[in-house]
Amino acid sequence: MIGYLKAKKILEKSKIKISFENLNSLETLNRISAENIYSKVNYPAGNNTAFDGYAISSKDTISLNRKKRKFFKIIKTIAAGDNPKISNIKKFQTVEVMTGALISKPFDTVIPIEQIKFYPSNKTKKYILIDKKISKNNHIRFKGSDFKKKELIISKGELVRPQHILAFKSLGVKKIKVMSKPNILFFSTGNEISDKSNINDWQVRNSNSYYIKSLSKNFLFNFIDGGILKDKDNIFFEKKLRNILNSKIDIIITSGAISAGKFDFVPPIIKKFKLSNFFKGVAIRPGKPVMFAKFKNKNKCFFGLPGNPISSAACFRFFVYPYISNTLGLKKEKPFKAILKKNFEKKNEFTRFLKAKLVSTKNGTLEVEILNGQESFRIKSFIKSNVWAILKSGKSLFKKGQIIECFSPVLSNKNIFN
Repeated sequence: MIGYLKAKKILEKSKIKISFENLNSLETLNRISAENIYSKVNYPAGNNTAFDGYAISSKDTISLNRKKRKFFKIIKTIAAGDNPKISNIKKFQTVEVMTGALISKPFDTVIPIEQIKFYPSNKTKKYILIDKKISKNNHIRFKGSDFKKKELIISKGELVRPQHILAFKSLGVKKIKVMSKPNILFFSTGNEISDKSNINDWQVRNSNSYYIKSLSKNFLFNFIDGGILKDKDNIFFEKKLRNILNSKIDIIITSGAISAGKFDFVPPIIKKFKLSNFFKGVAIRPGKPVMFAKFKNKNKCFFGLPGNPISSAACFRFFVYPYISNTLGLKKEKPFKAILKKNFEKKNEFTRFLKAKLVSTKNGTLEVEILNGQESFRIKSFIKSNVWAILKSGKSLFKKGQIIECFSPVLSNKNIFN
């Protein structure tokens, strides 16, 4: 059995290669950019008004004051989307502009509608009256003030989020190179596992495969259900593996049959293959029997997850998920810190992944409560949890008020404070 940190290092140096694909930018949500993406245009495309009002040339107001007023003739109305070009513009002329309308020379400043005095009346608007000097560039959004042409939108290794989709469309980005999704083949194991709704007391519903399949809906892999391997399917599994090594499958995962029981046939079969990296058994709870193997001279790897639901979920979260993220070049995930609400004691040599509830106090402090029911078969506490709390090895007693690391569920779209 090895430590959690050593297991992570083995995973980091055992990456498989994943190809990329060019997609329509609007179809890249929750994909990882395989290159830096730059703006195709200046945004805004031209100087435009931030308010409804009247555009003038500031030079025409240099000598104006209350005693020396001037009437500016209204010559046109320009709305957003209108061509702003006007021929033969003279001094002391103005154009009415709607928010977003382009501002072209000689106009260089905007007076908001609320500050305008009309002449001869508010009903008969032929002129606006100006009795003071107006500075240049008032209420104007400048060309390229948000994005300049060739400015970076998203970096290589960054996850495409909805706000990126908005930016791609606004900035004329049509195609993006993204990392392809790895193909994961998942096997459940055990005579007791059933896909049926109505089962006997000695059977267990097949929940682990459905949990991981649900993660694929908004994470970075394609899920392929390999079905259920029975206790005596060891020969079948070995033959299946040999075929898989020549297929388009990238990652093979089993759930169960990796410990040291009579029917735990997975480890001896995996060891029959030539492997470049391998571990079985990590000093963690839940999920101690977790297993990993990288096939030598093959661009494929294997994960053996424990059969208990929470052990399987925890090992996917802290072994498979970071492995996929690292393989795809996703930026390394950082934990967030919270204050422990109650004392918790564990065995010194183990890293614990704990179902926990994160709350924000009235003064904005993050506190984390480790929930009752940490056994690997208990799913009620998993439902109530909104984070994984991590208590590292090398220490037994974690005291109330201590700051610990927490991780959110895999790509959860849910507000963790609900």
